[in-house]
Amino acid sequence: MTSGAEAVLFWCLAPLMVVAALGLLFARKAVHATLCVVFVMVCLAVMYVALEAPFLGIVQIVVYTGAVMMLFLFVIMLVGVDASDSLVETIRGQRLVGWLLGLGLGAVLVGVILRVSFPEGIGLEAANAETNPVAIARVLFGDFVFNLEVVGILLITAALAALTLTHKQRLTARVGQKERADARVASGESLVPLPAPGVYAQRNAMDVPALDPQGRPIEASVSRVLRVRGQERQAPVDGEIANQSEQGPRVSGSETQGPQGQVETGAPVEPPEDPSPASPPPPRTTEEER
Repeated sequence: MTSGAEAVLFWCLAPLMVVAALGLLFARKAVHATLCVVFVMVCLAVMYVALEAPFLGIVQIVVYTGAVMMLFLFVIMLVGVDASDSLVETIRGQRLVGWLLGLGLGAVLVGVILRVSFPEGIGLEAANAETNPVAIARVLFGDFVFNLEVVGILLITAALAALTLTHKQRLTARVGQKERADARVASGESLVPLPAPGVYAQRNAMDVPALDPQGRPIEASVSRVLRVRGQERQAPVDGEIANQSEQGPRVSGSETQGPQGQVETGAPVEPPEDPSPASPPPPRTTEEER
């Protein structure tokens, strides 16, 4: 026998669960149907906890409610949000067959409910003598082990079916490195690596475009991120480049360092200072010659 509080809780939640279940059947959108199912499962979990079955209540929320949300994601991926019901029957007579199968299932359920006989209740304290999870495990893996295996096979089949439906066949052949190289050679553009930023320029900073031998800036030598942000510096004009080429490269360092002198990043390169010519020796006097 249940207490008065449990009876009040049942009569408060049962009508709401029935309304939510009907909303699942007649909802036109997948989002509304999913919310109705979540409401029914949460109410059912509250009833389990009220009947001193906390393990079932927790499993109802964690497993089944989470599974419904995953089902919602599958529906969104497979059907789409903007999908509408088709008013044209793709298979002739499918609506009639659906009504007949539904009526037959309802008749079977009504017959089972009317003929069922419940044994005398022993109370939850006796049923949960070994704690609620242990009692449930004995029932599932003892009396209903075959049914549990069938449900597991059904879930695995559903998962494989979802993977098969979401798989897309490749319409074109896969493009590899060899195919990309062939296409690049066929196009005739940029067959050699692009120059680094600052080549043939006044500065060697990464935001300064490189220059080709004719003095024109190469935009591809600067990072695309800098170009999109507008942080690319303007290259000098052709006249300045020509004057610089006549003066020769400006490097700093000793003569022993060769052409690869020290270059300061982001600053113009200064020319080396010319050493002063040595003074001629003084003429010798007559006494020194003697």
